[in-house]
Amino acid sequence: MKNLSLILNAVLLVAVAVLYYLHFASPKQASYSGGNVAVGDLKIAYINSDSVLKHYDYLKVSSEKLEAKKAKLEQELQSRAQSFQNDYSAYQRNVGSMTIGQAKAVEEDLTKKQQNLRMYQESLSQQLMGEEAKMTQELYSKVTDYLKKYGKETGIQVVLKYDPSSDVLYAGDSLDISNTVIKGLNEAYALEKSSAKPADSTAVQKKK
Repeated sequence: MKNLSLILNAVLLVAVAVLYYLHFASPKQASYSGGNVAVGDLKIAYINSDSVLKHYDYLKVSSEKLEAKKAKLEQELQSRAQSFQNDYSAYQRNVGSMTIGQAKAVEEDLTKKQQNLRMYQESLSQQLMGEEAKMTQELYSKVTDYLKKYGKETGIQVVLKYDPSSDVLYAGDSLDISNTVIKGLNEAYALEKSSAKPADSTAVQKKK
């Protein structure tokens, strides 16, 4: 999950290039979002991406689920690896009493088991990468959808990511909408979960 701190780099509208253009464009007007926006009328805000990632309930729940699944799969892999190790140790103990044919047969079997174990490990790795990619895409959609809605409601045209790794060197506290965005995202997520429960229970009843 190390790359989660970088997710909002792609999620947010990091508008450094826009600001650069506005700085060198006409002091009266500059083209923005398909229309003409006076520089003085451009509304900008920022969020602290670390805070959003830390306090967004969807990401907390999804990360916990992913970590639990990862732990379960790793346990299964470890169990298979231990089984293979036991078979290999048994071969080493008994190879002296085996015929050449018996030893060869066991070695071939161990080779197949080792290959299967490697393939299983690669399969688990791909599965986890797919799950993480899915979570990242869902996070992207949820955050961008909310910011688009929030921007329409408030008139904000640019949202910057502000943290030690960003290109924004200074931003006043009055432009910080982190808490508002976190609250809005969590309210939307809570509503999404509550509206999904009846459908889930209905599905369970149908299965019964």
